[in-house]
Amino acid sequence: MTQALYRKWRPRLWDQVVGQEHVVQTLQNAIRSGRVGHAFLFAGPRGTGKTTSARLLAKAVNCLAEDLKDRPCDRCEHCLSLNDGRFLDLIEIDAASNTSVDDVRDLREKINFSPTQGRYKVYIIDEVHMLSTAAFNALLKTLEEPPPHAIFILATTEIHKIPATVLSRCQRHEFRRIPQNIIIKYLKELAEQEKLDFSDEALTLIARQATGSMRDAISLLDQLASTGGQITLEMAQTVLGTVASQVVIELVEAVINRDPAAGLECIHRALDSGSDPRQFARQMVDYLRNLLLVRLGNADQVDSTHEQRALMARQSQAFEKDHLLETLRLFNGAASDVRSGWQPGLPLELALAHSIDWSPAAAVDPEHPQAAAPQKPAAKPDQPVVKSASNILKRTEPAALTTDEKIPQSQAEKIDPPPPLDKTEAPAAELQAADQPSKAVILQNWAKIRAVVKSKHTMTEGLLNSCKSIELHKGVLRLGFASPVLKSKMEKNDNLKIASAAIKQVLGWDIPVVCVDVSSKSSAGQTDQDVDAEGMVNAALNLGGKIVQKE
Repeated sequence: MTQALYRKWRPRLWDQVVGQEHVVQTLQNAIRSGRVGHAFLFAGPRGTGKTTSARLLAKAVNCLAEDLKDRPCDRCEHCLSLNDGRFLDLIEIDAASNTSVDDVRDLREKINFSPTQGRYKVYIIDEVHMLSTAAFNALLKTLEEPPPHAIFILATTEIHKIPATVLSRCQRHEFRRIPQNIIIKYLKELAEQEKLDFSDEALTLIARQATGSMRDAISLLDQLASTGGQITLEMAQTVLGTVASQVVIELVEAVINRDPAAGLECIHRALDSGSDPRQFARQMVDYLRNLLLVRLGNADQVDSTHEQRALMARQSQAFEKDHLLETLRLFNGAASDVRSGWQPGLPLELALAHSIDWSPAAAVDPEHPQAAAPQKPAAKPDQPVVKSASNILKRTEPAALTTDEKIPQSQAEKIDPPPPLDKTEAPAAELQAADQPSKAVILQNWAKIRAVVKSKHTMTEGLLNSCKSIELHKGVLRLGFASPVLKSKMEKNDNLKIASAAIKQVLGWDIPVVCVDVSSKSSAGQTDQDVDAEGMVNAALNLGGKIVQKE
């Protein structure tokens, strides 16, 4: 059976490790000075060299070379036996399949035995974050004070799952994603050694798809080499499920021109040709990110030809900056959503629709500009609908606004509505110049408030989207929900704090937020802002009562 390229080309010396010079230099200095620690933690993304470096460290501490600078020499008996997998004092443990406390106890019983061949017994525990809490606790004492002949090397891709008690007992080394230019250079050397016929454009595409993982890049090259022909850009796009860059450019042009038909045609053309929706979304994110870099004056960081940069410069200027940021965020979300679902192209279509429908003044209805201004108490009872780009809040309680809500004096004195919002002006709080919170202003800016909440916590924004009514009573914002379940979910965690912080960020008002259950309110919407939500009057309203006269 043919050996996979990533195993065949696994580094056997420190000089062969690429992209992790900061880790290699530290480990080499420790070996040369004879100050090798007893516990190491290698953390970083997949395919960046964690297990390879752990094996090199095991080779170095057991190498028979006289000069410490030459370790590992890759020539002595111990180095050769470790390369062939015959070194008995290197124990590799997969924590994903050995998660229980019994497995750790078995390790503790065997660790006291002296090494069979080398100076040290080296334990490499891969994916250590998969250990159970009991297993971590059982490992702590041994990890802190192991026998003098034992060295632990823990490797993980999710360091946030490692207990602090374990982190404090290890020397921590962070592995970084490998830069794209280094991956391309390494793939060229590998392809030349393997006598593969390739094009530079295909290797560039492979390096981009690897997203900083050298093992993924070599595996993709191995997959393309299996076809037996020349590794061209077209073949790489077909095998990897990507689309030509021209389709991405056309889709971005459709967003700029606000042409949904052309945009949908680009998406369907890409998917019908066999492209993977997730890869297509990632390509869109990569291209939009390049546009953002060009817009921000960092065109030198974009890897493209002179003609492509000129096109990117034109498209980046055709975008409003906020529109470009929102489009990038939408397609970045689509790249995560398309991994499941019976209609994988739907997230792409939704991202396109939202990006085309984006408006700099989304919270103001262009057909009713007067709705953006706070209303005076003498306004007509049938208040018009206040619309936003992401949600429509209808005033089902007209009497509450006209008879009970007290507009601040600073707002009542204003006769003319404020000028239209501009994307470069100050926040809404300064535009309104309101001294006190106002329900009308909150409704006017509700879309912006939800957008801020969504950037911090998507689940909280979803709960706000389920809100059926909004009332402002004695400086407290009441959010009405149609079921006790939604109300209890909104009250959990920090959802209310997030909503209050978003209101303060958009409007500059520090307003406490509470939840009320409006599932049992009467169909006519008989609610009152001055009625205590926990009092007897509110209970009577819930049973079908009606306020006839208020003293």
